[in-house]
Amino acid sequence: MEPAVPNCHQPIVQIKDVSFHYRDQQVIKDLNFSIKERDFVGIVGSNGAGKTTLLRMIVGLLPAAEGTIELFGQPIRKFQDWERIGYVPQKNSFNPLFPATVREVVMSGLYNKKKMFRRVNRLDHQKCEDALEVMRIQDIADKRIGALSGGQQQRVFLARALINRPDLLILDEPTIGIDAETQAGFFELITHMHAHHHMTFLMVTHDLDMVKDYLGESPVSQNGKIQFFVRHSHDIENCDEVDLQHSLV
Repeated sequence: MEPAVPNCHQPIVQIKDVSFHYRDQQVIKDLNFSIKERDFVGIVGSNGAGKTTLLRMIVGLLPAAEGTIELFGQPIRKFQDWERIGYVPQKNSFNPLFPATVREVVMSGLYNKKKMFRRVNRLDHQKCEDALEVMRIQDIADKRIGALSGGQQQRVFLARALINRPDLLILDEPTIGIDAETQAGFFELITHMHAHHHMTFLMVTHDLDMVKDYLGESPVSQNGKIQFFVRHSHDIENCDEVDLQHSLV
């Protein structure tokens, strides 16, 4: 009998024989990969390799042509607990003229099909304030999102993804369009969150230096032109010793 998998190493995302194509162009073929609780997975690959396509399949925006995806042990077609997943898409998908304040953008992370028409309560406002505090953007909460710098906007989008205190945070090229100093601060922030909080990360990036510095020199897996680098937040034998408090601060 095989030993039980510790709770802090349970699978979060399981990708089995997944393929995807646009018209006649094969983008992903026969991909098998598993993301475990408290992993930090970095995805690297050239333009057109299928990195963003993969993320969009994982968050349910695109269906796989073949194969299956499971989230938290459930087939994606049956998965309903989307508040457990935070998603920050590429910055170029954002309209900078969108007439909303920072606080309104962050609050919008609370809304999904279940909550679209319910009233915002005191707990919701507290979640928003917590997310603003974690991202250190309380002082700009009432500014229009389009008036912010690229680095400030990314902090807002990250706060929006964090407002539900997700178990899995998915980031698609989060540092596009921001300067090197801001990038370094952003990476320091998310690696700190990975090391000290009960959260799993999946990030597409072109920053090979960051990937190799934090996740190691060599990918643990490769599919076509996509490479997967992985680091767990602690050793498997230390599962009972780590802080599993589900807190952002």
